[in-house]
Parts: sequence; structure tokens; C-alpha cells
Amino acid sequence: MVLGRLVHYTVDAVLLSTVLAGVKRSSGFGPDAEKISDPTARSVAEKFLGVGDTIFDMIQATAVNSSYFKRST
Repeated sequence: MVLGRLVHYTVDAVLLSTVLAGVKRSSGFGPDAEKISDPTARSVAEKFLGVGDTIFDMIQATAVNSSYFKRST
């Protein structure tokens, strides 16, 4: 039961981080981690956003190499 909740919250956090990475890539707007004064919190925020960037890159690479997706003009 507790493990299920932990997995659920982890997946939610990864999805949120991936959405933020997509927004950052498509619009150029993203959270400013430099405004966080606590170095530990800044490190956690940067790692959180880094996970989203990694997942976004993996999804993008999969879409580029898939025959089910094509570039729209």
C-alpha cells in the first residue's frame, strides 16, 4: 500500500518534470533555480528538472525514430 503510493507520487513528479522540460524547450520559459537561496533546495530542484530533461530527450528520440510520427510543417 505504501509502496504503491510512493510509486504513484514518483511517477507524478516525473511527469510534472517532463512537462516543465517540454514547456522550457518549446517556449524558452522555465523555472529560475538560481533564485533559490538554499544550496540543498537548489540542488534538488536542478536534479528534479534534469530528470524531466532526460525523459523529454528520450521521448523525443523515440518519436524521431518512429514511423508513427512525422514532422509537421
